[in-house]
Amino acid sequence: MQLFELRGRSHHADKAFGWITIAAAGLVLVILGLVAASMTQRALPVLEKMGPDLFTSSKWSAAEDHYGLLAFLFGTLYTAAIALVLAVPVSLGVALFITQVAPRWLKKPMVYLIDLCAVVPSVVWGLWGVLVLSQHFGLGRSFLTAGIILAIMITPIITSLAREVIETTPLTDKEAALALGATRWEMICATVLPHSKGGLVGAVMLGLGRAMGETIAAALVIGSALGQITANPFAPGNSMPAVIANEWGEADDLHKSALIALAVTLFALTIVVNLLATWIVQRGRRHA
Repeated sequence: MQLFELRGRSHHADKAFGWITIAAAGLVLVILGLVAASMTQRALPVLEKMGPDLFTSSKWSAAEDHYGLLAFLFGTLYTAAIALVLAVPVSLGVALFITQVAPRWLKKPMVYLIDLCAVVPSVVWGLWGVLVLSQHFGLGRSFLTAGIILAIMITPIITSLAREVIETTPLTDKEAALALGATRWEMICATVLPHSKGGLVGAVMLGLGRAMGETIAAALVIGSALGQITANPFAPGNSMPAVIANEWGEADDLHKSALIALAVTLFALTIVVNLLATWIVQRGRRHA
């Protein structure tokens, strides 16, 4: 009789826990929906004034009440792409070294150091970029400087996620490859990378989302040039988070609406990137 009572209580507790988790997940979605709705409503004045030109024009002039987001969208994606090109090889290399090569006495200190780099405030990296990269290395405030700083900032994130994913590779698969005469690199290529492919791509995509959303560091080193669309990495430019941080304090009503439209665009772009990363990770798990 007591056993049945315990089972009944356990059943009710499981149901209550299930409803609580559903409510928590639903609350997150509701908050995101409210944020999106309120921000979109505040962006309507500039959307009504500019129409499609808001997203197709690169001209940004508060004096003329003309706001085009294209140059800032380009700057955001360009600096994020530079950051990925620089950060991904380093991140994957460090993750593979920690999990497959490093001796035990070295693994923990490296993990602690990487985690420590991940929590350094972005303003510190931005000031370092201004004082060192811009001046002593002659890079100036440019797309490249911003990309390097973003790469430094996302490397610990990608490395930590990649390390966790790589460590899920079954030990039997690695031992089987080595037993068949494969070298350590051949074992990594034959077992570790195929097994971890989906998770690694997801880690890179999450790093991309972090790079696109960075504000203070990018604002300090990118150069704050308006309407600049060029493939020259040494040219100054601007990004969506940077222009919001730089111009919000002096903006009037329509100008603020344009900045909010930038924030809505960045919000939507970040959500798309994170959803794509989640889909890639789940797809990789299903095929593992």
